[in-house]
Amino acid sequence: MVHNRKLRLAVLFIMAPAIFRLCGLYAAGAQVPADSSLGERLYLTQCSMCHGRSGEGGRGPTLARPKLLHAPDDDALRNVIRGGIPGTGMPGTRLIDAELRELTAYVRKLGQVQPAVLAGDPERGEEIYRTKGACAECHTLSGNGGALGPDLTGVGASRSPQHLRESLLSPAADFPRGYAWARAVTRGGRTVSGVRVNEDTFSIQIRDAAGKLHSLWKAELREFRKDLTRSPMPSYRDALTPAELDDLVAYLASLQEAK
Repeated sequence: MVHNRKLRLAVLFIMAPAIFRLCGLYAAGAQVPADSSLGERLYLTQCSMCHGRSGEGGRGPTLARPKLLHAPDDDALRNVIRGGIPGTGMPGTRLIDAELRELTAYVRKLGQVQPAVLAGDPERGEEIYRTKGACAECHTLSGNGGALGPDLTGVGASRSPQHLRESLLSPAADFPRGYAWARAVTRGGRTVSGVRVNEDTFSIQIRDAAGKLHSLWKAELREFRKDLTRSPMPSYRDALTPAELDDLVAYLASLQEAK
């Protein structure tokens, strides 16, 4: 009896990390079919929040495509899953080798489906980007444009069409927190507003709409406000027609070249 109890405790001790990891994922709201494979279960619990349940993309890039930008082969894909991609929202994992193989195989399976055909026209979308949308005033593309917003070079490879559309309609729903809005007024009455680039206890750096970087000492300000939930980007919900929005999304989705 004592021997069996010790054996059960030993098994629980060995399995504890995996049990706690899965419990935490299920508590976060992951929905996993009972008959799914190990690779699918791992994907749904650890990857789908950013990449979509079917690899359609979202905050993370679309995986339902034959070729992946950072993972041209299975070894590279396993390395990305294991170590993440520095400087992006892609974290590393602590999966064991068997789990890595299963998850890699499942991600490759997602790439066997035909990508969805978008309704818009990329050429018309490029024209909207440059004219009516005025996107280049704030965003850089292949080294050209403003610096108030994120660089859009290769954005089609890192964001899904659905996520791009949502960003155009509701910019505050999910935007890079390094581009939150801030406003400062110096004791002399000078007002600086734009995106908060950096901040510490004593100073704040703000980039204005012209792309100029302002570094200010907080002790020299008479007013300072920031809103980490507000994007400086306006909504295009009423600025573009549905057809124009389709065209602009199609153009942004076509930007596949990496920075």
